[in-house]
Amino acid sequence: MTSCPSKRTASMDENINSSFKVVHELSNRLRLRSNRLYDPALDLSYLEAVIGAISGVEKVRTNKRAFSITVNYNGSAEIRNKILETLESIPDEAYLPEVSHNEPARLSTVAYQAATTAVTPWLPSPLKALSSWMIGTPTMAEGIKSLVTEGVKVEVLDASAVAFSLLRQDYFTANAIVAMLGLGEYLEDWTEQRSNDLLKNLLRPQVENVWVERDAKEQKIPLDKVLIGDIVLCGPGELLPVDGTVIGGEAALNTSSITGESIPVHVEEGDEVLSGSVIEEGHLRITASHVGSDSSMARIGRFLENSLRSKSSSQKKSDELADKLVPITFALGLGLYALTRDVTRAASVLTVDYSCAIKVASPVAVKSGMFAASHSGVLLKGAQALENLSKIDTVVFDKTGTLTRGDLSVTDYIPLKGLNEKELLALAAGAEEHYSHPVARAVVAEAKSQKLQFPPISQVDFIVAHGVSAFVEGRQVLVGSRHFLEEDEGVDCSAADNLTTELRQSGKSLLYVSRDGELEGVIGLRDELRPEAAEALSQLKEKGIKNLIMLTGDHRDTAKAICAELGVIDKVHWELKPEDKARIVNELQEEGHFLAFAGDGVNDAPALISADVGICMPQGAELAREAAQVVLLEDSLMALVAGRHIAEQTQKVIKNSFNAAVGINSAILLAATTGKLSPVASAFLHNSSTLGILGYAASAARREAPQSYSL
Repeated sequence: MTSCPSKRTASMDENINSSFKVVHELSNRLRLRSNRLYDPALDLSYLEAVIGAISGVEKVRTNKRAFSITVNYNGSAEIRNKILETLESIPDEAYLPEVSHNEPARLSTVAYQAATTAVTPWLPSPLKALSSWMIGTPTMAEGIKSLVTEGVKVEVLDASAVAFSLLRQDYFTANAIVAMLGLGEYLEDWTEQRSNDLLKNLLRPQVENVWVERDAKEQKIPLDKVLIGDIVLCGPGELLPVDGTVIGGEAALNTSSITGESIPVHVEEGDEVLSGSVIEEGHLRITASHVGSDSSMARIGRFLENSLRSKSSSQKKSDELADKLVPITFALGLGLYALTRDVTRAASVLTVDYSCAIKVASPVAVKSGMFAASHSGVLLKGAQALENLSKIDTVVFDKTGTLTRGDLSVTDYIPLKGLNEKELLALAAGAEEHYSHPVARAVVAEAKSQKLQFPPISQVDFIVAHGVSAFVEGRQVLVGSRHFLEEDEGVDCSAADNLTTELRQSGKSLLYVSRDGELEGVIGLRDELRPEAAEALSQLKEKGIKNLIMLTGDHRDTAKAICAELGVIDKVHWELKPEDKARIVNELQEEGHFLAFAGDGVNDAPALISADVGICMPQGAELAREAAQVVLLEDSLMALVAGRHIAEQTQKVIKNSFNAAVGINSAILLAATTGKLSPVASAFLHNSSTLGILGYAASAARREAPQSYSL
């Protein structure tokens, strides 16, 4: 039953008639046609992924020969409009002229080739010759094109084998070679497409929520509910979800994902901002001018570009070797013919090709490994991230939120002068109430749980990584680290020395509270270790990680107490400032370590980028998630252990596939050279081994981590 589009939809169809035209429509299915789909620079897999990323789209399929794209969706008029809008403005990233896009093999063509081959022995001679030349001509034409444009590639080998057989009127052999080539190509395309589809499903964006100001109230709503004109609120570490104009606040904006500019840009009221930028410092109120799926598409685009297009360094080396082997096979076949004048033997040699199995098995294994990793709670942004994760020998952990839960709780509040316990807690909570730091949240939560009345606060000043300064009834109150109070503000904290030593040795962090230059008391906080942390670190050691290093801003005694609980930490750096993390990572790399850095905060981003593998926890700040190459999807360090295991397993599969491709094809080539294999048998063995290797790469790499690594 065909549905009737609304006036708004019909108008939209008219707007894109120049590019895409709806040629058939059901209530939940669209088929559109456009000459743009025949553009050789258009990456159809990428376009399918962009459309598939739209919430409500269930399936996408393109047909280049028919210039069409078919989309199954949930039947919503809103989703239909989004599909049409997206096709109207295909992102520039979908066009990559330097990428080769071969037309995928069609099952109908393969069936026709197989049927013709089967009946060839019983056809009359004239019809046998005509049908064989018709079937073989496309293969030979592709070989000539490849020879002229790219040099001696696998297409030249295939064309030569078919041409030799046709010229000696061995039509059955020629047709059989073409049919096996077609079947092999179809199954290779099918295997790789299955791997791509797995990743496309993985990368569908989850529903994202944003804060907006409506009717003078702040509301948290889904991103797809944001309307043009809404006031969107964004803070430090957050990705801007819309394009718009700043109407309040100021911020340092990281626009590197859009412009490539690494230096943060200062924006203030009146400036235009783009979705995809990240706030490094400050807060913004933005009037939305462009809404919809822009930011989701940008993020999906970046992930897809890494995972579906990029190759790791080992993959590139394998591809280069495979390309170098093709001319050797070609020269061997021609040389053999020149020496023996045996066309059959030369054709047998030319049907053997190393590059198919080598080039296709590696990306199939990588994508299958990435799929397995996702099911074990790990999102890998590309082949290089997977390879690097298998090679690391050192893991550097930022303590808070990584080895610990990052959910601080107040354990002690000890007054040292005239205040009682509740007065001390209320004073600290009042000063910290509007600060978003985890320490501040813990103090405020404890005070609220005791239903304490906060004193009136004025002139609040937040000092990043140090503490808070505020005025209470005209008296200055400082809340923060000992370094902040004693060294920066001149407050004598020695009265708490005996007390604080005992607290730190039990693994607690300390918050100092002063009023008018006098130390009023100390608040103890505890960040509980993740229950799986010790076991996860032990298993990482078993998986070949030689060095486990912890970074923390805590006092030495607190840091040592935590290390004692974990038991397997090799080295700890304490009392660090945020900028120290990247410095330590760089120093370790200079010492020759290949390392991963695991963190979750905005200030972890430089270290995440500097490390060979940046690992972000699932609840990490948006800036940290963008900077990391690996994002844990499950809130457990056991996901990291599973990711390491799958990365190693995938690299083993790639190595085994490479060795099998070289070994098996060398044996076939030797047999063909000595005349022990006919061209048909040689082609059959070559294609069968290639498909076997692909099957192994897809299934072995897709195995999830053992139960011992389960979350």
